Parts: sequence; C-alpha cells; structure tokens
Amino acid sequence: MQLERVLNQQLMISRYIILWLPMIVIGISNGILRESTYGKYLDELRAHQISTLTGILFFSLYIGTLVYFWGLESSGQAITIGLIWLVLTVGFEFLFGHFIAGHSWSRLGQDYNLLAGRVWIFVLLVITFAPLLFYQLFS
Repeated sequence: MQLERVLNQQLMISRYIILWLPMIVIGISNGILRESTYGKYLDELRAHQISTLTGILFFSLYIGTLVYFWGLESSGQAITIGLIWLVLTVGFEFLFGHFIAGHSWSRLGQDYNLLAGRVWIFVLLVITFAPLLFYQLFS
C-alpha cells in the first residue's frame, strides 16, 4: 500500500514536470505579444511591467486549468510542484537566456531588480504558489 502511494506520488510529480513544458510556450508567446503590439508604443520598462501582468494572467489560467482537471493529492504535493516549477523556470530563464539568446548574466539578473521597477519576480511567485492556491480553491 505504501509503495503504491509513493509510486502514485512520483507519477503525479512526473506528470506535472512534463506539464511545465507548455509554460515555455506560454512565456515565449507572451513575449511575442509584447513585442508585436504594445511594446512598439511603450518604453521598455512599461512594456516589461504589462508583460509581467499578462504573463501572470496566462500562467494562472494554465495552472488553474491543470489543477482543476488533473487534481492534486495534497497541499504538500502542490508546494513540491510549485518549487519544482520555480527551479525549472529560473534554470530555463538563465540557461536559455545566456547560452541560446546570448544575454550576459548581469543582463539576465536585471529582471529581478524590484527597485528598478522590474517585476518579473512576481511571475515566479505565481508559478511557485499557484498550484497550492488552486489546490485549496478546488478542494
């Protein structure tokens, strides 16, 4: 019985790791939306801030839909998934941004400077805590 529970837990976490992959598409699509529309008319900081809000909306809709249809077994599982998604997202952001997009490490770190009006960290907070919030909402 215990082994079955552990295997189910691992299966659920594996499923949610795979379900993180579409978040890459959501993030890139959000950036394309910014650059092809309002980003042409606003300064970079304002476009970044609006893009953060739309990103929060898109990620919240996606995560809420996942939790609603796939479910989670516990708040601990929701926290675990949120933390895994945080590590995957930050890892992707820095590794892709540096090695593929060619941005310097300092440039990548700029999006974490709240004092400069950079609000990207709020997207990370949503990705981290949304599984728990939606688990509590739908339980």
